[in-house]
Amino acid sequence: MRDSIVLYVNGTRREVGVDAALQTLSDYLRLCYHPPDDERLTGTKIACSEGDCGACTVLMGTPNESGTSIEYQSVDSCIAFVFQMDGCHVVTVEGLRNAGGLTGIQQAMVDCHGSQCGFCTPGFVMAMHSMVEEHHQQGSQASHLEEDEIRLGLSGNLCRCTGYLQILQAATAVDLKTAVAMEQLFESQAMLEELVRLSRSSVCIKPTKGDPRAVAVPRSLPDLLQFRTDYPNARLVAGATDVGVQYNHGRYEPQQVIATSKVPEMQTLGIEDGELVCGGAATWSEVDKVIADRLPELHQVLLRFGSPQVRHLGTIAGNLANASPIADSIPFLFVAESSLILASRRGRREVPICDFYQGYKQVDLAGDEVIESVRTPLPPGEVAIKLYKISKRRDMDISTVTAAFWLELDGEQITEARVAVGGVGPTVVRLPQAEDSLAGKPLALATLAQAGRIARGLVQPISDVRGSADYRSQLIENLFAKCYYDLSSTLSVPVS
Repeated sequence: MRDSIVLYVNGTRREVGVDAALQTLSDYLRLCYHPPDDERLTGTKIACSEGDCGACTVLMGTPNESGTSIEYQSVDSCIAFVFQMDGCHVVTVEGLRNAGGLTGIQQAMVDCHGSQCGFCTPGFVMAMHSMVEEHHQQGSQASHLEEDEIRLGLSGNLCRCTGYLQILQAATAVDLKTAVAMEQLFESQAMLEELVRLSRSSVCIKPTKGDPRAVAVPRSLPDLLQFRTDYPNARLVAGATDVGVQYNHGRYEPQQVIATSKVPEMQTLGIEDGELVCGGAATWSEVDKVIADRLPELHQVLLRFGSPQVRHLGTIAGNLANASPIADSIPFLFVAESSLILASRRGRREVPICDFYQGYKQVDLAGDEVIESVRTPLPPGEVAIKLYKISKRRDMDISTVTAAFWLELDGEQITEARVAVGGVGPTVVRLPQAEDSLAGKPLALATLAQAGRIARGLVQPISDVRGSADYRSQLIENLFAKCYYDLSSTLSVPVS
């Protein structure tokens, strides 16, 4: 058991205590001196402090599953904490100078005039390097990044003055065959060997008589459950994509935290007996790789689930435990009738997801429990699924209303229906009366329209900055009709 956080920054080993561990990664990089030059790494910029603009993007490197190499992903350092970086290699834009000059990506930004004031440029450069790293890690034979890939990969980066065309041109101009990989910039073998060793030992920085703060980074499920028992008031932190925002807005001050994202038993991900099994610490990027072909509707929602930087850290358990009524993943899990496996030192119990939520931000999770995994039955072939996320902005925006439709069909007849909606009450809700009105009816516009009118009478939304109560109610009704039109085009159902 270690009593300090160990990470590497631009190839240099750093060991820190509780003070630095509870800082955001961006503050630690920008405000602390780092060897060998004892400089502050101010190339990492801070603008939104919410993980929205990408100016603070850095690369987070972790050993792959076999321990043979370090794999890198982009993350927003403004909403990540240093304790999350235990056993990781963090690369900032300053680390790219190890190439001995500008990297191919940096040169492309110069040649294509992809920068004006330059404030956002380091974030764009690091996000592009993340895309290049993914190609290297997959052994891709592609010569250049595709435009759709670039637009998705940069969806978490904002620029106020350059105009995106030049930035897209710079990304397109990058030659993947010659683009530098992180393993070429750093002496990786010794670093990799230590990172693998670190992954086998948990961290517990205990409180002292004069300092009540504590940080635990368990590396096994038994250690996590023990820490959960020993520190009942500690906050569980997974990806910190919400906690980090609260901290930056002064609504949360970390005192005692337990990080859940390093527990191997909670990183399981796969298909078992017709069910999608997601460990609680599985990130949304990892989940998307498994479901992209099997659940294309969910895949499309996940592409709008924050940015790549957010999806690389955010976890399924964190999203569920946060208990937001507009969480994008919950409506699908409701209609799929998922169940949560909750674990503590007392044992395990299984809770249907519809029973997990007991009120606004209230969940059926005891003080010594964690969400170990989520089990979701995969839909059989006769099930049609439509998922909707309505927001003011397409990318990187909080939902106004969410909805999920699960329609079991026999030809053009609906045999069973499940409908869940979010953003219209204190929790995501199923709409049983609307479901009953659909069962046994033909898949027709009149059928869905009638169910939509029923649904509108069941919801009780509020008015806020994202929309009025009347607007939300109308959206719910309209989504039933939209579901019909969308299905009529994919299932060859006549429009009637």
